[in-house]
Amino acid sequence: MDRTRAFFDRLVAWSPVLLLGALAALTYWLDAQVQPPPARRDGSSRHDPDLFLQDFKAITFDARGLPRESLSAVRADHFPDDDSAELAEPKLSLTEPGHPTMTISADRGTIAGDRDRGDFAGHVRVERAAETQPAKPGETPTGPVTLTTDLLHVFTKEQRAQTDQPVTIEETRGIIRGRGLEFDNKAKRVRIKSHVSGTLQPQHEPR
Repeated sequence: MDRTRAFFDRLVAWSPVLLLGALAALTYWLDAQVQPPPARRDGSSRHDPDLFLQDFKAITFDARGLPRESLSAVRADHFPDDDSAELAEPKLSLTEPGHPTMTISADRGTIAGDRDRGDFAGHVRVERAAETQPAKPGETPTGPVTLTTDLLHVFTKEQRAQTDQPVTIEETRGIIRGRGLEFDNKAKRVRIKSHVSGTLQPQHEPR
């Protein structure tokens, strides 16, 4: 029971962060370095799961009692050899006061043991809700943004995300397609590496 609870707590604390545009990120990670245990002959060194959770959903609340993070999956398997976890159909929603909600979903996901890295694979979909108010006075609030790809690597400690797969970004102004993407939240930069195509309509400023 204690091991299951510890595994559940780790899943709640791990928050891979991806942002499109100017959304501020919310990241959580563990800084402690865990030394690998000495080799044992009880099978613990093999990459076999030691416990799992089925159809779980975890919600983290802020100081005001409002939902801040929601993580769910059809199944989560923990592997003791490297402390990693594999998720089936994960869905992560991040809500930051003053910013649109961000939701990441995929067919499967993997969380590294240090909680600094995670991979989403298979029908990866990142959705940012529309802004309820503009980021700066006088600007027009941005509409919803959706990014789709087949593989996304997330580095929470560095607040970066990247892929070498085809990507599609859809928003109210139009659609952009390309191959490969690099996102750096600290530098607030999004770069599509190659084969960029699409159409965007100019956004009219409010009068």
